[in-house]
Amino acid sequence: MTSSDANSLSSLTDGLPLSVDRGIPETLAAQLRRGILDLIRTGALRAGVRLPSTRVLAAQLGISRPLVVDTYAQLAAEGYLSLRRGARPVVAGEAVAASGSEEVLAELEQIRFDLRPAIPDLSMFPRRLWLRSLRKVLTDLPASDLGYGDLRGSPVLRHALADYLGRVRGVIADPASIFVTSGFAEARALACAALYAKGVRGLAVEDPSYSDWVAVDKSSLRRAPVPVDAQGLDVPQLAALSVEAVFVTPAHQFPIGAVLSAARRQELVRWLRERDAFALEDDYDAEFRYDQAPIGALQGLAPNRVIYAGTASKTLAPALRLGWLVVPPDLAESMAGELRRWSEGPPRIDQDALADMIDSGAYDRHLRKMRRFYRDRRDRLLSCLASALPELATEGAAAGLHVTLRLPDQIDATGEARIIDHLRRHGVATEGLGRYSTTCSGPRRLFVGYGRIADSAIEPSIKILAKAIRELAA
Repeated sequence: MTSSDANSLSSLTDGLPLSVDRGIPETLAAQLRRGILDLIRTGALRAGVRLPSTRVLAAQLGISRPLVVDTYAQLAAEGYLSLRRGARPVVAGEAVAASGSEEVLAELEQIRFDLRPAIPDLSMFPRRLWLRSLRKVLTDLPASDLGYGDLRGSPVLRHALADYLGRVRGVIADPASIFVTSGFAEARALACAALYAKGVRGLAVEDPSYSDWVAVDKSSLRRAPVPVDAQGLDVPQLAALSVEAVFVTPAHQFPIGAVLSAARRQELVRWLRERDAFALEDDYDAEFRYDQAPIGALQGLAPNRVIYAGTASKTLAPALRLGWLVVPPDLAESMAGELRRWSEGPPRIDQDALADMIDSGAYDRHLRKMRRFYRDRRDRLLSCLASALPELATEGAAAGLHVTLRLPDQIDATGEARIIDHLRRHGVATEGLGRYSTTCSGPRRLFVGYGRIADSAIEPSIKILAKAIRELAA
C-alpha cells in the first residue's frame, strides 16, 4: 500500500484491506487483531486514521459484530487505538513505531497461537449482564449524581466492594477506606506515591515479578529484589533488607505461580508489625482458583499494615479500566492527596454498573462460569503438555490463566531466549523468566497462558513448543 493509499484511509468508511480464514487453527479474533496490528505497525494505518465502524468491518469480513467490538476494545486497552463513545476508533498517536525499527520487525512476525500469560478471553465478556446493569443504573441514577463526585470513587461501588471483598476474600474494609482506580497500573502508582509521601523510601519486590516498574520508579522509591520459591516470598531475606514496604502477590505469585505458605504469611505479618512497615498486596488471580477454595487475602491478617489491590481486568475486561485499593487508615490522607494531584478515576456510571452486578449476584455467577471455563481449558493444556513433554514439570496450575513450564536443566538464560525467539518465528507467542527477572537463580521457565487461545489451537501450539524445546535443548 502506498502512502497516498494510507492517507486516503482516513476518510474511508467501507472497511480495511483485511481478510480472515476459517480454515486455519488460529481464531478469527486473533486473525483480526493481528491484521490490524500489521497495518498499524507497517505504517499503512497512520496515527489519527479512523477505522471502520464495528458494523461495517463485521459485514466486510463476514464475522460477528461483537468479535470486532472485542478486538477494538483489546487494541484500545493495549494502547493502539483511541475509543470515544459514538465515534469510530482512531489509531493512537504512540502506536506506530519508526519504520524499520527492530521492534516493528519483531511484531511483524505473525502470531498464530497466543500463549502469553495473564490475558483473559475477551470473547467471554458478559455483555448481556453488563448491559442490564448499565440500563438499571441509567434508569435509577439521579441527575445530582452525574457530576464529578467523590474522588475516592462511587459510594455505591465502594459499599458493594466492602461487602463483597469481606465475604469472598476476607478483606476488612470500610467503604471510606476504599479508593476506586482506573485499573491496577494506576492503583500501584497511587499506592507508591502515597507510601513515598508517608516517608517510605525502600520497597522490596518479588524476584521474579512484573516487568514494568515505571510508575514505581517515578515515585522515587528504591526497589530491592527478594527471591521467591515454592512457598512464595522469602521472608527471612526480606527481613535482612533496609526497606519500609514490600510488594507481594500472595494468592498466586506472578509469574511463578506459588502460593505464600501459612508459615511465611505469619512471618510477613510479624515483619510488618515489628518494622511498622507496609505491604502492597496485589490479589493476583485470587478469583480463578480451581482445585481448592481460595486462600484469604493477606490484608485480613494485618489491615492496618496492608494496602490491598484488586481489579476487574481479568474477571470482566481490561477495557473497563476498573480497579480498587483498600487503604490502611495511616495512609488514607496521603492517598487522598495523591488523588487530588493527578487522578480523576473511572467513569461513575461504569462504577455503579459494576456495583449492580455485585449486589445482584450476577458477578458471582459470571465468576463461577468462568472458573469452569478456564479450568477445562487448563486441563486440556496440562494434558497436551504431559503428552508432548512428559519429562518437564509444571508449576502454578492451581490458579490463574497460565502455567509455569520448567525447562531442561541444561538450558540457560540465553537458551530460554532462543526458544522464545524460535517460537515467535513459528507463530507461537509466549514469555520466559528473562522477561520478569535478570537476577533470579534456579531453572529457566516458560509461562504458558491459556486465557486467550482457543481449545482447538492448544494441541498444535504445544506440539510446536515441544519441538522447539527438544531441538534447542539437544
